[in-house]
Amino acid sequence: MNYNSSRTALPASGDPLTDMLRGLRLDGVDYGRCVLGEPWAVSFPAQKAARFHFIGQQGCWLFSPAKEWIELSVGDALLIPRGDEHVLASAPGVPAVPIGRYSIEPVCENIYDVSNGCDGCKTLLFCGSMHFNLDGSHPLLDMMPDLMQARKLMANAPGIQHLLDAMAGEVTMDRVGSGGILARLADVLAATIIRSWVENGCGDATGWIAAVRSPDVGKVLAAIHLQPDRDWTVEVLARMMGASRSAFAQRFATVVGETPAKYVLSVRMHQARQWLARDGMRVSVAATRLGYDSEASFSRAFKRVMGVAPSHLRNTGDGDDSPVA
Repeated sequence: MNYNSSRTALPASGDPLTDMLRGLRLDGVDYGRCVLGEPWAVSFPAQKAARFHFIGQQGCWLFSPAKEWIELSVGDALLIPRGDEHVLASAPGVPAVPIGRYSIEPVCENIYDVSNGCDGCKTLLFCGSMHFNLDGSHPLLDMMPDLMQARKLMANAPGIQHLLDAMAGEVTMDRVGSGGILARLADVLAATIIRSWVENGCGDATGWIAAVRSPDVGKVLAAIHLQPDRDWTVEVLARMMGASRSAFAQRFATVVGETPAKYVLSVRMHQARQWLARDGMRVSVAATRLGYDSEASFSRAFKRVMGVAPSHLRNTGDGDDSPVA
C-alpha cells in the first residue's frame, strides 16, 4: 500500500523518517479466507514476504516467532514483518499442520479459500502475504519487531479501530467481492500499523533510527534511501548537510558507523538485488540504471557487497509466491 508513490510531489516534512516512509510501499501478494473447525493448528513457514493475520470469528492462539503462546481475540490483527515462522492454533499443544497441506481453493486473482474440513467450532481468519518495496535487510525492516499487534498501537492511532471494524464486517458477511475488499483493507491496515509504530518511537531511539532522526545526517540518509539510483558523491551529500566534505565525512562516519561511500554502495546494491530477484530486471539494465560503465564493473561491486554474483539472483529468483504459504 502506498504511503505515497511519488518521490517528488510532496515537499520535505522536516522529519527524514517521515520522508522515507512516503516511499514505503506494501503490496499484498496472496490472501486466504480461512474457515477452520476445531481442533486445528496451522504452521506458517519462514518466508521473505511479511505475514498478516486478522481474527474474524472465534479467538485462537499464536505461537509467536519468539516461541511463546499469545492468546488472540476476535478483531485482533497482527503483522509479522519479516515473515518469521509461527503457528496459529485453536489451542496450545494441538499438532501443527503446514498451511500447504490444507484445502486451498482459488476464489479470484491472489485470493483463496482455505479450510480443514473439521466439524468442530469454526474459527474464521483472513491471512495474507505482503511484499515491501524494500530489500529484506533494509535497516527499517531489520529494526522492526518480530511481531506487531494492531491493538497495542491503537491508543495513538484511532483510525486502526475503524479499519478493524470494516474488516470484521467484510470477513463475517462473506458478501460478493468481499475478498478483494478485505485484501485492500489488509494492505491499508498493515501500513497503518507500521506508521503507528514509527510515530510511537519505533520501540527505541538507538542505532540506525537515531541516525535517521539526527538533525544533520538524517536528511542525507533519507535522500540516499529514497533515490538509491542517483549518483551520490561526497560533495553532493556534504552540500545537502551544509558542511565541508571533510566535516561531513567525519560526522557521517561517527553517527552511522561507516563512510558515506560504503553506505551508499550498500544501499545501491540492496536496491539492485530487489530489481534482479523480485522484478526480474536484466543485469545490464541494473548496471546502466545505477550508472556503471559496464556490466562487469557492476557485477564486481555487487558480489563484493552481496557475496554472490548478480547473475545468480537473476537466474534463481528470490520470491515467495506460493498461495497463502
